[in-house]
Amino acid sequence: MAVMAKYDAAPTLAAGLIRLARSKAGVTQTQLAGNAGVSQQVVSEYETGRKEPTLPSLIRLVNAAGYEIRMRLEPLDGHDETVERFLDTLSPEARAEIDDQQRRRVETARMDRIRGR
Repeated sequence: MAVMAKYDAAPTLAAGLIRLARSKAGVTQTQLAGNAGVSQQVVSEYETGRKEPTLPSLIRLVNAAGYEIRMRLEPLDGHDETVERFLDTLSPEARAEIDDQQRRRVETARMDRIRGR
């Protein structure tokens, strides 16, 4: 079984939610699986994106970690599409510079979180 780094990007939204709940609860995949009544292999498959849980399964796993999922319906926010349209107008060099700046910001925030800042 491959070991994932603590801050590897989650392949799916469900994978990220399960990982986050488990991490915040401080439990292993085996412990979460036991609490949720599933096998450790199922938890691993969900966390790695090899399988996608149903909504009831996702809720059960997050609840088993001591958290809950809350959802609400909101009007569509077109911000992401607007940003993408703007970025599409940039030269490849300008786009690469913006992408590099964003990667640096994310890495700085990640390291600050690791260091407890």
